[in-house]
Amino acid sequence: MPSTFFGLNIAASAVNSFQAAINTTGNNISNVQTKGYSKQVANRQAAESLRVNQKYGTAGAGVTTVSITSARNTYYDTKYWENQAYVGHYETKMNYLNQIENYYIDDGAANPGFSTIFANMFNQLKALTSADGDDNRRKNFISEAQIFTNYFQNVSNGLSRLQKDCNDQIKTLVESINAGAEKIAALTKQINAIELQGGIANELRDQRALVIDQLAEIVPISVEESPVTNSNYPDMYVGGTNYIVKLDGETLVDTFEYRTLDCVPRENKVNQTDVEGLYEVVWADTGMKFNINAKSMDGSLRALLEIRDGNNGENFQGEVTSAIGSNVTIKPSTMNTVESMTMADEGVITIKNKEYKYTGFTAKLDADGNIESYTFKLENMLDSDTAKDVLGKRAEIGDSVDTMGIPYYMGQMSEFLRAFSSRFNAYQLEGVDLNGDPMGAFFIATRYDGTECDFKDHTVSKDGVTGADSVISSTSDSYYQLTALNFNVANASVRDSAIFATASSNWIDQDKVDAHDIVDAMLALQKDVKMFRGGSAEDFLHCIYSDISIDTERAQTFVDNYTDIANTITNQRLSVSGVDEDEEALDLVKFQNAYNLAARMIQCMSEMYDKLINGTGV
Repeated sequence: MPSTFFGLNIAASAVNSFQAAINTTGNNISNVQTKGYSKQVANRQAAESLRVNQKYGTAGAGVTTVSITSARNTYYDTKYWENQAYVGHYETKMNYLNQIENYYIDDGAANPGFSTIFANMFNQLKALTSADGDDNRRKNFISEAQIFTNYFQNVSNGLSRLQKDCNDQIKTLVESINAGAEKIAALTKQINAIELQGGIANELRDQRALVIDQLAEIVPISVEESPVTNSNYPDMYVGGTNYIVKLDGETLVDTFEYRTLDCVPRENKVNQTDVEGLYEVVWADTGMKFNINAKSMDGSLRALLEIRDGNNGENFQGEVTSAIGSNVTIKPSTMNTVESMTMADEGVITIKNKEYKYTGFTAKLDADGNIESYTFKLENMLDSDTAKDVLGKRAEIGDSVDTMGIPYYMGQMSEFLRAFSSRFNAYQLEGVDLNGDPMGAFFIATRYDGTECDFKDHTVSKDGVTGADSVISSTSDSYYQLTALNFNVANASVRDSAIFATASSNWIDQDKVDAHDIVDAMLALQKDVKMFRGGSAEDFLHCIYSDISIDTERAQTFVDNYTDIANTITNQRLSVSGVDEDEEALDLVKFQNAYNLAARMIQCMSEMYDKLINGTGV
């Protein structure tokens, strides 16, 4: 039978148990504003009953606190991590798209953009039809032309800065991933050290989950946790867990071990207008490229790479038709006009998943002035087996990133400026300046060394057709050299306003001082000539703004949708793991009453024992 003091033991177990419950509630209240903290619960169960050899069987032995655990729901955690990758992706993307959009805003006189500047330039050009020999009017036009070129330089320089900012942010996020992986491995080691001894590391588990929360916004994360069991007895749990974190299917953390990513600067540009030193993200242990273009990849890192490298799927692509020695000839499926060429003058071309460095290229034109084929000069010779193996295979430069990022908008500006400048210059080349000398190119490209590229190797007719005698290569003076970054007015015209052709030579021969037949023809370039995406030159901004507005609106829609989902999941998580002040206050009252009753029971038992021992004389 139970001892005489059995009732006192029962009361003591209640006091101890509810003391633990009150302490746990106090801990919850003190951490109500702690980020990542999850509510802790003192789990109680009836103590093992005792056999008393009576006909009523066994006697209850009181209560015991078996554990203090965090109230977390794995399902809600997983859903939160999955959704955060989408939130991070579209929030980051929208942020940068808004910045790109700002570069193309045209608010008229207050903040003049392309449409205002372009119209002003043609208004000044039209003014030359009444007095083309007037020096002031000629200077006014040339000044507006410089404003026109400066506009594109400013926009392209702004986009270049934005690309560099994306690049720097990519490195910062990669460092955050590495730091997070290291911290998860360290926390897991501490957690297992405690739990192998029978404890539960609630606070450390909360810290680890918080790191996962933060990583999930950068890259898609999945978590697998399994108990460590005895190898001889698989059903025997020995304490501790295996904790595996995967980054888009690749293991990032394996319990105590972790992998890191590395940012390796590109040796060569992918796009002609890329800034120097763009990073490739690779796995540090293998050197393999991190597959950021995987369909399942999301997160803010993916968004940064899309903005930095997005080409709308219009990177150089084609099929190898010939491979002899170090020369590889490719029939292009993209970039089949000079205006659309955006690849760097030297870089890396991928054929059959193998990279080959090229040091230059030439383009062969067909009868219509389009590019029939490219011949790339490789840095190293191909052996005969490799040359045969690459025939008919797909070739491309850079990745096909189906997003309208900075390379896309830079390429669109270059395409427009090449089309417009080549037609404008074609009229100029037919005329003479006020000195009676043959006119050269008015719009030119400024090389890095400050010299001018006047496109002497590239002839374009007034209807935009490239002449068969043109030499298009990575080094020739062709319109390939012209980008928004180096678009300029020829120095000769800036220094002397007389060096601008308004009339053809036959008018000069007839001594017509104010002849303006070339000006009359050039005025049609503003509205009447189709030269960019099926529209006129003045429609350029409408095309670009339409692209970016649709992309921004789409990103905003997704941000709103995934943020709403995130809020719903967060509320569900908090309903399980969050600390609610009112609920904790109610628990305090409830546990205090239970504690007081247990203490009253001890007092009652004390009085009984006093009567039994002292009052009965036993």
